[in-house]
Amino acid sequence: MKSHYGIYGGQYVAETLLPTLHELEREYEKAKSDPDFQAELQRLLRYYVGRESPLYHAQRLSRHCGGAQIYLKREDLNHTGAHKVNNTIGQALLAQKMNKKRLIAETGAGMHGVATATVAALFGFECEVFMGAVDIARQAPNVERMEVLGAKVQSVTSGSQTLKDAMNEAIRDWTARAEDTFYVIGTVAGPHPYPAMVRDFQSVIGLESRRQCLEQCGKLPREVIACVGGGSNALGLFVGFLRDADVKRVGVEAGGNGLETGVHAASICGGRVGVLHGCKTYLLQDNDGQIQETHSVSAGLDYPGVGPEHSYLADENLATYVAVKDPEAVEAFDLLARLEGIIPALESAHALAHAIAIAPQYSPEDILLVNLSGRGDKDMDNVRNYRQRTQQSKAQHK
Repeated sequence: MKSHYGIYGGQYVAETLLPTLHELEREYEKAKSDPDFQAELQRLLRYYVGRESPLYHAQRLSRHCGGAQIYLKREDLNHTGAHKVNNTIGQALLAQKMNKKRLIAETGAGMHGVATATVAALFGFECEVFMGAVDIARQAPNVERMEVLGAKVQSVTSGSQTLKDAMNEAIRDWTARAEDTFYVIGTVAGPHPYPAMVRDFQSVIGLESRRQCLEQCGKLPREVIACVGGGSNALGLFVGFLRDADVKRVGVEAGGNGLETGVHAASICGGRVGVLHGCKTYLLQDNDGQIQETHSVSAGLDYPGVGPEHSYLADENLATYVAVKDPEAVEAFDLLARLEGIIPALESAHALAHAIAIAPQYSPEDILLVNLSGRGDKDMDNVRNYRQRTQQSKAQHK
C-alpha cells in the first residue's frame, strides 16, 4: 500500500504507535481482498447508508447563474446526512474484524462524530468522540445526536478548542489504549495507512458520479468541485476522474476573512509544508513552525492542515485549489435553499459558491459537478449568529 505521495504522507508518530499502525495496514490489506468483507461493506452501503446517492440537476440554480449546468452529487441524502458514513462503515467493519471493543473519533462540524456514533450503535461498540469546546457551542444539534446514539462527547478545551485540538486529544487517547481501541479518523489525513484507507472508502462518491454523469448527460463534466478541510469528500470525488485529462478537479478551501488577512483555514492556498497529526503535508504555521489558529464560518473546514495526497495533487497540477470567503459561502447556502429547496452544509456551500462564480464562464452545454457533501440542519444556529455579527459590524462602521 502506498505510504507516501511524493514527499507527503508517512508515519510521523510516537514509536509506541508504530506496531498498531502496522497491524492496521496488514488487516486492511487483507480486507481489501476478502470477498466476505467487501460483500458486507456493499450490503451496508446499499441498505443502511442508502447508496447510491443521486446526481441531481439543479435547473433553477443553473438558470439563475447562467452558463454551465450545475449538477449536485447528493451525499447529504446518505443516512446521517453526509459523506462521512461511507468511511465510518468501512472502518467499523475493520474494527470488528480486529476484535476491538471501543471506537474513538475526532470531529469538527460533528458529522463525523455522528457517523462514528451511528456505526458504534450498529455494531455494539463503546464510543467516545473528541470535539473542541468552540465547535460544541456552534454545532449543538450534532452533539445531541451523538449523545442520543450512546456516544460520550469529550469537550476539548486546549489550544483553539477546534478540530486540530480534538484530533490531538484523540491521538493521545489512542496511544494509551490502542490494545482495545480503534481510532476512526474522519479524513484523508493522519499517519499511513489512514489517508489511503479513507480515500478508498470515499472513492464510491467519484465512481458513482462519473457513471451517473455519463448515463444522464452522455458526457463528463468540465469540472468536479468539492470543499476541502482535511479533504475526504474531495478526494473521494476526484478519484473517479483522475484519468480524465479533460476534467478539471477543483478543491475549495475555507478562505475565512480572506487569504490576505491571515484569518482563514486554507492550508494549500495559504500554507507551507510541515508535519501535523502523523503526516507531512501543507499546513498553516508560523515562521517557528508553530501551528496557527484557523478561522472559518464552517466548523468542518476549520483545520490547519490537509490530506497529504491533496498536497501531492496540488504540486503536480493534477488538481486546482481555490479559497472561498465566509460571506460567499453563506450567500451560496441561502441561494441553494431558496432556488432548489436544499439546505447545504456550510462546508459544501464553499464548493457551491465557487461553482456559482464560474458557471457564467461556460456554455449551457457544459457541466459543473459539485459534491454536496452534507446537509445544513446543523448550521442553522451558526448561520443566524453569523448574520447577527455581520449586521452588528456594519452598524458599528456606519
